[in-house]
Amino acid sequence: MGFENTDFDFDIFYKKENLPIINPGDKVRVTIFLELPKEAKEGGKKEKERIQVYEGVVIAKHNNIKKTNSTITVRKMFQGGGIEKVFLLNSPWIKDITVVSRAQVRRAKLYYLRERTGKSARLKRKI
Repeated sequence: MGFENTDFDFDIFYKKENLPIINPGDKVRVTIFLELPKEAKEGGKKEKERIQVYEGVVIAKHNNIKKTNSTITVRKMFQGGGIEKVFLLNSPWIKDITVVSRAQVRRAKLYYLRERTGKSARLKRKI
């Protein structure tokens, strides 16, 4: 009485078709659709919506790009410190993903960028 014996593919409901090819070292711009909580008043039920842009370097890519549960970890430098966010690529909250620039890297996971700041955290750009 479960779904374990079925051959039905649930990926067709969640899979996005227009995702770019993303590799570690790429600088990406992720556009997120945010829905802020409603007001508590009965008369003034307003849904506030906002679009937020998050731009940074992809330091890790998890799972295959073709799977629905694939994620990327994006690192952004902000006020001298780094902020990392994990994005589910096929999430309905992600409006758009754009590759701004590509870098030449020799690792699959760029976790060593966590300890680096300033000029030592730069990556060599692809031409």
